[in-house]
Amino acid sequence: MAQTDVLLTKEPAPQTVPPCELPCKVSEVARNTGAYTSSGLATAGFRTAKYLLEEWFQNCHARYHQAFADRDQSERQRHESQQLAAEIQALAQRTQQDSTRRVGERLQDTHGWKSELQREVEALAAETNLLLAQKQRLESALDATEVPFSIATDNLQCRERRQHPNLVRDHVETELLKEAELIRNIQELLKRTIMQAVSQIRLNREHKETCEMDWSDKVEAYNIDETCGRLHSQSTEVQSHPHSTSFQESASTPETWAKFTQDNLCRAQRERLASANLRVLVDCILRDTSEDLRLQCDAVNLAFGRRCEELEDARHKLQHHLHETLREVTDQEHNVAALKQAIKDKEAPLRVAQTRLYLRSHRPNVELCRDSGQFRLVSEVEELNMSLAALREKLLEAEQSLRNLEDSRMSLEKDITSMTNSLFIDRQKCMVHRTRYPTILQLAGYQ
Repeated sequence: MAQTDVLLTKEPAPQTVPPCELPCKVSEVARNTGAYTSSGLATAGFRTAKYLLEEWFQNCHARYHQAFADRDQSERQRHESQQLAAEIQALAQRTQQDSTRRVGERLQDTHGWKSELQREVEALAAETNLLLAQKQRLESALDATEVPFSIATDNLQCRERRQHPNLVRDHVETELLKEAELIRNIQELLKRTIMQAVSQIRLNREHKETCEMDWSDKVEAYNIDETCGRLHSQSTEVQSHPHSTSFQESASTPETWAKFTQDNLCRAQRERLASANLRVLVDCILRDTSEDLRLQCDAVNLAFGRRCEELEDARHKLQHHLHETLREVTDQEHNVAALKQAIKDKEAPLRVAQTRLYLRSHRPNVELCRDSGQFRLVSEVEELNMSLAALREKLLEAEQSLRNLEDSRMSLEKDITSMTNSLFIDRQKCMVHRTRYPTILQLAGYQ
């Protein structure tokens, strides 16, 4: 442009004449006359006269001006093109830098959510492992209840073999029935808790898988954005993709993208909290059930101890009564023998008195007198008969008493045998079997 200004100052602008316009005539044009002149259509429209000098200068100035105008326009266009190219280059660099910055921000957002998802996946995995351990404890505790239940049922079946009259529904049987019912209820509770734990483990794994899929997608997207962030205009792996500017119909918005991951995290955290609460509940259930079983076991053992003491005391008393009864049987047997001997001893005097009366009944005539001797013999016979009747009555009573004593002896011996059998069942069968009762740690699910 400076060069153009210099040219404009050195030469004044000549009067421009359109190049296609002919100069005005200053002389007459020779006409085609004569024998050697040509005329016709072949020479129509051509000028035969020469141009004037002024016309030549005007034509030159017109050519100069046209060249100058073309150069000036070309220079302006070249300058504008260079300026536009520089502006476009700067704009492209700014746009690329802004895109790179935004991709970097996206990388930071993706990395943040990816880290959150990874932490949540690890936390869910750790929580699931802890819940699996609690489930194993529940299963071990459920298996451990089989031993107490078999002990309780075996004790009840053994005590059914007690003999009468000791086959009673005592405090021991009541406690055993309570123990069996408690174990059944605990088993049902443990089974329900195991099912709940299995369901919670399944939910934990499902949400862990959802978070892992989201994390995997974000890792892939992060790698893609990281690759995009490293690209620049001098990169060799860039290619032309004319149709890449169109948005996919399934594309999400930043709000829905963040809400999707946030919802996944919220659901995973909710399930993780539920899993932790379930583990606390499992701890409480195992602690309470093990304590209840041990308390009931102690109650049953205490009832067994008291019942054995009662049976032992009753057996000692029965043995004492049996000893006294046996001694009384011996004395009564001696009494029966003495009564029999007394009756036998009275038979000889009675025969003497009866013989005397019989012989005196043969006295002749008036000698058959009711004298005092006769009266005394008659009264003697009557007294002897009364004495024999009394002795025989006492003998019957003594024999009946002896039979009663024998019956009592047999009853006492039977009761002693029954109590001995009951003591054997309670002590040797039941209480010895109860020594295999699981400890409180085994009932709590620990190996």
